[in-house]
Amino acid sequence: MTAASMSGKSLRRSASTGRVGVWLVIAAAFQWALLGPVARVAFAEGVPPLTVAFWRALFAALLFAAHATVTRAEALRAGDRVSAMLLGVVAVAGLYVAYFNSVQLGGAALSAILLYSAPVWVAIGTYLVFRERVRPREAAALLLTLGGVVLVALFPATGNADVQATPAGVAWGLGSGVAYAVYFLLGRSLFANNAPARVMSWALATGAAVLAPFVQWDAFTWRAWAAIAFLAFVATYGAYLSNANGLRLIGPSRASTIATLEPVLAVIAAYFLWGEQLSTVGIVGAVAVIGGVVLSARER
Repeated sequence: MTAASMSGKSLRRSASTGRVGVWLVIAAAFQWALLGPVARVAFAEGVPPLTVAFWRALFAALLFAAHATVTRAEALRAGDRVSAMLLGVVAVAGLYVAYFNSVQLGGAALSAILLYSAPVWVAIGTYLVFRERVRPREAAALLLTLGGVVLVALFPATGNADVQATPAGVAWGLGSGVAYAVYFLLGRSLFANNAPARVMSWALATGAAVLAPFVQWDAFTWRAWAAIAFLAFVATYGAYLSNANGLRLIGPSRASTIATLEPVLAVIAAYFLWGEQLSTVGIVGAVAVIGGVVLSARER
């Protein structure tokens, strides 16, 4: 076999691996995008946001613990356990509560866009905590994202959906963006030094424990249980696994850029499932948010 033919096969394998990685990240974005629209099914069946958040966290924690056991992942480092539990308090319990309340009060489309205010809070956090300076292009990306969030919040519209974008819904949506930013800030070292399944099982279990006192232990309909199971199995466990494997194959820069499909897909899903739609100005804001995130991802 010649060196040229070997090189050709290597390039084909690399291209094939890249395509697999891209589709895995797209799959993760699609699974995450269904969070809001499917959560509304449980809400419509009378299940409160805190209860939905609890069962999602508990079931997903069990799935990740089983995954870590089957794959024989190393135990979480003792020095990282407090950080993993803090991740569970803020970026699991806090994020779930904020996001699901935003979905209930403002709709799935609005919530998905406001969640993507996270890059702004990440940049602020990295400066305050890690003293990393924000470069000009990155600052432009943040301003674009923030401007888009403002437009979406002020001119949302919800079409035929039986929800209205209230100030409380906007506030919860921005809060979910802050909590999502904490996930990246705390996860920066946690995921670098530990098996992701171990980190997620600790964080999700802690989040479930924090939410447990607020759960309503009423009987649910089968539709509510089906929605909750979907959130745990597909939109949490499946999404994180798809994203982690895609990230490993194509790297963080391409993966983070592709992941910006999530809010777009969420808006599309919310339209088809619930009749939600953004106003014309809101759509401009959504494009600005996504553009800002893409610009920030390319900068990294």
